[in-house]
Amino acid sequence: MNKIEHIGIAVSDLGLASDTFEKLLNRKSYKTEDVASESVRTEFFQLGESKLELLGSLDEKSAIASFLSKNRPGMHHIAIAVDDINAEIDRLKSLGFSFVSETPKKGADNKRIVFLHPKSTQGVLVELCEEIEKDR
Repeated sequence: MNKIEHIGIAVSDLGLASDTFEKLLNRKSYKTEDVASESVRTEFFQLGESKLELLGSLDEKSAIASFLSKNRPGMHHIAIAVDDINAEIDRLKSLGFSFVSETPKKGADNKRIVFLHPKSTQGVLVELCEEIEKDR
């Protein structure tokens, strides 16, 4: 595990949240991206080596919409950068951690991602993310 890659924040109004964070951080986001497999629109802000990811739902059946129906907007997950996502999945499974899905998929910001189930991480949704090599 290398560093905190980003902190994901679920928001009910991505435009309003983006304006708020632009003012707060005194900078513009560097990327807005839709992740169709998750029905989410993401917006990223760079802060040193780490990032903030705002997450807005694209439909009422997405995981973010479900999260917002049960919780108020706020921290959704913490993402940790890894060099080899498959090796980390195997290592963590051998230690008894469970996953939302054990198969990495394409996420936002040129990453392969997988989520650990919060029941095995003290209630925190943890995302592992591995940079996708440019020539893949």
